[in-house]
Formats: sequence, structure tokens, C-alpha cells
Amino acid sequence: MANLIYPLYQLMTLFTAFLNPIAFHGEPKPRVEFDSHKALFVFGDSLFDPGNNQYLNGSLPQPSATTWPYGETYFEHPTGRLSDGRIVPDFIAEFAKLPILTPYLKPGSHRFTDGTNFASAGAGVLPETNSGTIHINLQLSYFKDVEKSLRKEIGNEAAKNLLKRAVYLFSIGGNDYFNFYTMYPSATQTDQRKYVEMVIGNLTSVLKEIYGMGGRKIAFQNAGPLGCLPSMREMNPNLGGECAEELSKLAGLHNRYLASVLKKLESELPGFKYSLFDYFNSLGDRVSNPSTYGFKEGKAACCGSGTYRGSGCGGGVSGTDLFEVCSDPGEYVWFDGAHTTERTNRQLAELLWSGVPNLTRPYNIKQLFELA
Repeated sequence: MANLIYPLYQLMTLFTAFLNPIAFHGEPKPRVEFDSHKALFVFGDSLFDPGNNQYLNGSLPQPSATTWPYGETYFEHPTGRLSDGRIVPDFIAEFAKLPILTPYLKPGSHRFTDGTNFASAGAGVLPETNSGTIHINLQLSYFKDVEKSLRKEIGNEAAKNLLKRAVYLFSIGGNDYFNFYTMYPSATQTDQRKYVEMVIGNLTSVLKEIYGMGGRKIAFQNAGPLGCLPSMREMNPNLGGECAEELSKLAGLHNRYLASVLKKLESELPGFKYSLFDYFNSLGDRVSNPSTYGFKEGKAACCGSGTYRGSGCGGGVSGTDLFEVCSDPGEYVWFDGAHTTERTNRQLAELLWSGVPNLTRPYNIKQLFELA
């Protein structure tokens, strides 16, 4: 009987080793499912922040996005998102058949094989922009930690394949220009150009580092019409309700440089592919012609105080300011003084995902995911 048991034990041991390659080799072998698995890594500012700032160590004031009415439409409670519901990355994840990405800083376990979201409200490309937020270089540092975690979890080769197939989604730069415009309202064109070149230079370095780590598919939402935010109309009553054109021109200059840099990187870096969404004109057209897109109001926000409800939604930073809230956020392009409603976000996400070349080029995100 003993002679029969021993071979059976050997077979069971070999079968166990087959299921668990760590047993004999000390490191997991590449897992085939990650050769085609989709992942989405998100970098950015408040437009893409799913709630990271609420987990910062107290260096920032308590964000109003953790109070009512933020989150009322979809989540039915505040999540840290500066919207009444979902933001653009939430929809992109849904379209890609991924779960909604949790904030990177949220305590607890994370499924990094699906990706994660590093975005931080107030963050800039330059470290000195709104210190205390998760600026782009710090977001990159967190991504490096995620890479190490993935290599440990699924093995070097599987992690390499996953990072190569992943899409890296960005929306950042607006806060840098808000700060510059506020500090230097009379800046010359030469000063503006030098500042934009500095922002783009830092951004380019980040993209090259991600490429060096294996990232090949970059998706960008360019800078929006910054001068047309309800908060800017509120801050500049002398403009009679019109946009602050100098600020929007600064965003436009950034967008031209960004388009040029991405095209250059594609020519210089083998395998580098990108998607550039014209957020500036797509949002601007909804602000100027809201009824064309099913909205009733494009200038004023749904939530806030003042003529355009440009500030104070959720009670402001203190949480005690008086504010108004509209009855139907879906009728508004803007939810608060600087951030769009869930309905607007869905429309914009659809353009990012499957937009035609005059809006999202040379690839849209759906096409990026489909590339090998």
C-alpha cells in the first residue's frame, strides 16, 4: 500500500507546484491573463480627483467636496469628487469595463491590476503650485510604488505586459495657469511663453519617465477655457459676464505646446502612442451654446453663491457659507464654480472614449486600449 501512496503524493506535489509557481521558483511566473488585461492609471487635478485630497495629512483645509450636495446625483453622498456625481475617469473606466477606480490614498487593499487614480484637487505640474496637494511629480512617485507592488504581486514579466498595455490618462495644468494669472495679471507674452514652456517641460519629463517604466499609451485632456469658469466671471464683474480672455489665451498657448510635444514624443519614442482630447473647445461650446447639448444654463453653476454661483458650494472651505443649489444639476454645464456636472462629464468622457479625429486625435481612448 505504501508503494501506491508515495507516487500519489509525488503527483499531488507536482500538481500543487503547477498551480503555485512560487513554490519552487521563488517568484511568480507571468500569468497569462495579464497579457491582455486592461488597466487605467489616472493623473491630474480636481477634474479627475476621485477623493484623494480627503486622505491628505491635514496640510489642506477640509475640501468642500466632502459635504452635501457633492455626490448627490449618483453616489447619493459626498465622495470627495467635485461634482454632483461621477467624473470623467469614472466613465472611462466603465466604458473599458473596469471598476470605478478608487483614490490611490484610500486606506485598505487595492486592485492595482485594474489601475488606480492619483489625481489631486488643486494639483499642478509645478511642485510650487498649491503646495500640500499631490503635484504631478509626487503622483509619478506614487506610480513608481504601484509598479513595484505589481512586480511583487504578479511577477516582472506580467507587470511589464500590463504596464505596456495600460492607458495613462491626464488632466493637469489648469491650476498652474490660475496661479500665474493671479500673481502676474500684467505678464508680457514673453513671460507667458516662458512659463508655459516650463510647465510643458516638467510634464514632458514625467511622460518620458512613464515611458521608461513601460508605459506606451498616453491620453490627455487638454486645458479648458479657464477664463469662462463661473468663478472667473464672479471674480471679474468688470467683464460684464464675459470670459476672462487673457486666462483662456494662456490655456490655449499651453494646448498648442502640448500638441507639439506629444507629436514629437511619438516620433522620438518607439511605440509611443497618444490621444489628445480638445477639452478646450468641447467644453467651451457647451458653455456658449448649452441648448445644443441639452442644457439650459452654461454660464452659471448649479451650486454656489453670487451672480453666477461661482463660489461657496457646500459651504465653502469653512463649510458655513450660505449657498444655493439648483433643483436639477442635469440642466447645468457647471456644478460649482470650476467643475462640471455629471451629465457634462458623461458627454465629455464619450468624446474622449470614441470621439472623431477633429476632437480626439490621433487615437481615441477606445482605440488606444485596442492597440497591442
